[in-house]
Amino acid sequence: MGVVEDIEPPLKRVKLPSIESNDLVEHSSVAEVVPFSLGDLMARPLTSQEDGETVGPKGVIKRSDFVKIITRALYSLGYEKSGALLEEESGIPLHSPVVNLFIQQVMEGKWDDGVRTCQKIGSLDESNIKLASFLMLEQKFLELLKMDKVVAALETLRNEIVPLHVNLNRVHELTTCVISPSRGLIMGEDVGGVKARSQILENLEKLLPPSVLVPKKRLEHLVEKALDRQCEACRFHNSLNSDTYLYLDHQCGRTQIPSQTVQVLEAHSDEVWFLQFSHNGRYLASSSKDQSVVLWEVKEDGQVSFKHKLAGHQKPVLTVSWSPNDCQLLTCGQEEVIRRWDVSSGECLHLYEKFGVGLISCGWFPDSKGIFAGVTDKSICLWDLDGRELECWEGQRTQKISDIAVTDDGKRIISVCRYSTILIHDRQLKFERLIEEEEMITSFSLSKDNKFLLVNLINQEIHLWSIEGDPVIVSKYKGHARSRFIIRSCFGGFEQSFVASGSEDSQVYIWHRGSGELILALPGHSGAVNCVSWNPTNLHMLASASDDRTIRIWGLNNFKMKLTEQNNGTVHHCNGRS
Repeated sequence: MGVVEDIEPPLKRVKLPSIESNDLVEHSSVAEVVPFSLGDLMARPLTSQEDGETVGPKGVIKRSDFVKIITRALYSLGYEKSGALLEEESGIPLHSPVVNLFIQQVMEGKWDDGVRTCQKIGSLDESNIKLASFLMLEQKFLELLKMDKVVAALETLRNEIVPLHVNLNRVHELTTCVISPSRGLIMGEDVGGVKARSQILENLEKLLPPSVLVPKKRLEHLVEKALDRQCEACRFHNSLNSDTYLYLDHQCGRTQIPSQTVQVLEAHSDEVWFLQFSHNGRYLASSSKDQSVVLWEVKEDGQVSFKHKLAGHQKPVLTVSWSPNDCQLLTCGQEEVIRRWDVSSGECLHLYEKFGVGLISCGWFPDSKGIFAGVTDKSICLWDLDGRELECWEGQRTQKISDIAVTDDGKRIISVCRYSTILIHDRQLKFERLIEEEEMITSFSLSKDNKFLLVNLINQEIHLWSIEGDPVIVSKYKGHARSRFIIRSCFGGFEQSFVASGSEDSQVYIWHRGSGELILALPGHSGAVNCVSWNPTNLHMLASASDDRTIRIWGLNNFKMKLTEQNNGTVHHCNGRS
């Protein structure tokens, strides 16, 4: 199955030309086991002379920096006594005496003293001293106003703030506070409170060098970055709520990738050519050579059930497209018409056609107020929902068999304009860029962030292009089979870290997007796999459409075998591959 005789009409089945551990290490010499208490150990001073200037097996972490970051974390967590004890025991103070005095003056609202102390802190250049002074004097001004000491506030503004020549726009706003009856709204309710002064201190920290004032939550930031790097390096990382621990390096297994058939959906009477999950992951639409489209609903428990069968096309349905809010669906027949459907009721809301030509692809504009279509005369047309033509780009814009995409901002339209060329048309700047391949392009898909294109080629390769700035190939994927028919691929998984594709050898292929490594080949279908779609909200659900007239739902093998009859659709629930 999956091979069609030469008499079959061209469309999706068109024959294409045959072109060939940061573990901390403590060194100690132990001659015998000696009883000791935790108190004895804590009482022993940790001098840098005894234990060295660095920690860690690579010797790149300065002991003093390390201790300061831990101390800062203890204070941030509210462990005041533990933080103070670590400073005393290590002999490494978190801050110098002058910085401690400065912090105290800020939290007590002693703004004049704070300005003078700020000038005594080393490593501060003149511009940062002015900025820090401005922040403190601004707070002084606001607190005086709140106490209705208007004259004193004006003196502070004229004699202390203005001479700094800093942030003149803000100075004008402060002047307005004096005469405005709504100055309370401008100042805020917490002027003079602990929260406001803590915020001032946090802003002041940004002006002081890290060596002078250790950044807030620095340890938490370093740990989070380390966990992020480990997840990025994990080939199988595919979970929003991954079990990441500080005790062990993170590593997922293949069990995180949908690799088992959990359902087989049967509602089409001929080859299934296309399928796509809705943006919210609650629905799946499939289109077929049998001239129908089937809507499937994804239940909360992950089960997929039959919802509607959409009939009305007079030719095989090439593609479907979900509206941005997933309430409506576009379906495009082979060189025929586009139909717009209501997802809830299954009712056809409108039919789009153009006299004398056929339509071959469709999609929505981001505002849901217009649709676009590729036309057999190689033009691209934009209509409003009532079918009025708004724009039409003539010329060699799209091939007879073509994918079209529009970026989320609606500014760029992407289409296959020649056999080996993709056109990126900027509607706003009236500018065009080309992606040139050496082989024939059979299909493409746009990444969720609109920064990458996944391009399927006739030579059994898939290329990943970066389209930010000048287009460039960043990765290639090989291993699947494609000789005669259009095979589609997709992005998927956590942060779209994987690439999946159908194949003419009846398997689904999954690669790691970053490395290009082939991770899995999934058997199960008995005909060519034409299209795949990864659920955007359920990272463990993948769907595939095949010439064997079925749709397979791939998951993590959490279901038991059963068979359910639902209206016009038959749903097989499987435990493992079948």
